[in-house]
Amino acid sequence: MNQHYFSETPTGEMRLRDIEVILAGETRTVSTAGGVFSPEHLDRGTEILLTTLRDIEADGTGDAGPILDIGCGWGPIALDAALANPETPVWAVDVNERSRELTAANAARLGLTNVHVAAPEDVPADLKFAQIRSNPPIRVGKEVLHEILTAWLPRLVSGGSAYLVVAKHLGADSLQKWIATSFEDLSVERIARSKGFHIIEAIND
Repeated sequence: MNQHYFSETPTGEMRLRDIEVILAGETRTVSTAGGVFSPEHLDRGTEILLTTLRDIEADGTGDAGPILDIGCGWGPIALDAALANPETPVWAVDVNERSRELTAANAARLGLTNVHVAAPEDVPADLKFAQIRSNPPIRVGKEVLHEILTAWLPRLVSGGSAYLVVAKHLGADSLQKWIATSFEDLSVERIARSKGFHIIEAIND
């Protein structure tokens, strides 16, 4: 289990590899390594989430204010957000220290100064977010996943929105129902689905 992507300290040597991915509509070269989520390519769920978010921003319905990426991995969601919104603070949070190191290195490589990489406990307690964007770590189990979302979803500003991508076979429908019943201030709906993945939107009314 120490090697799994949601471990705090992956064991083994960190062997960097470069991959090319589409972020903010352009091909970018980033570094990844074993011991983090999807080190060899941009995973399908995250790709679908980023495409959906680009459509939202193109419609001019994006939110102005800090953006949070929960479980940033090597950084695709946070990097995409920072590239598309260069004046907006983007917080990339992960329990995995290797993930944080890679995200920080990739942000520097792309010349991004608006990415703040942190362990969950190091995010200022009074900081609120206009958006939360995440491919959440479903495989940690429902109890831990619910704890993660219970910690972060209440930190949306009024009118703020969360966008989560979840595979249907990993419980997208049940997670959507849980969010809707657990957070009375949030309006929850599925706004997109593609290739077995659902995009869940939760807006703080």
